[in-house]
Amino acid sequence: MHNTGMKNGDMLDSEHSRELFAYYGLAVYYGQSLEQQLVNLILLMKLSQGKVMTDEDLEDLYERKMGSSLGQLIHEVRHHFTFSDDETRQLNELWQQRNSIVHHYFKERIHETFSPEGRSRMISELEDFKNRAQELEMTLQIYTAAWIAQLGLDAESAAALQRLERMHEESVHCRSTEEDEAL
Repeated sequence: MHNTGMKNGDMLDSEHSRELFAYYGLAVYYGQSLEQQLVNLILLMKLSQGKVMTDEDLEDLYERKMGSSLGQLIHEVRHHFTFSDDETRQLNELWQQRNSIVHHYFKERIHETFSPEGRSRMISELEDFKNRAQELEMTLQIYTAAWIAQLGLDAESAAALQRLERMHEESVHCRSTEEDEAL
């Protein structure tokens, strides 16, 4: 319900602020999607080593890796998986920018949120980060699928990885629903 006592400029500022926060959320989401794909690659590395893992072992490993920072995941994956120089540069840039967005963004940029020009700059930067993180995440998805095919993982191992991904998606969806209900 709109506050009828609100001036048009205030409403536009408010809508613009919501747009900024929406892009912030998208940037964080795609940063986490990138983390998810790195976890998938780590799980594939473990599965490819020929060790028989129970669903419980795989789930424990998955939970531990999902608790790792993006930097930890990048370092671990790079020890076992070769990225192109461009992909390595992108990973490092996104890692640094993701950390800035998550840990310092509004503390460092709060003054910019008070003007339409500042918010527009911030939205543009967040959208750029989202697009680059999304693009790299899709590249990692392709690597994951190709690696599954190349390794010839048995149907059980591939199914275990897919179950873990579904568990993660359901967990994220449940948390999102709980947060929406709390608002």
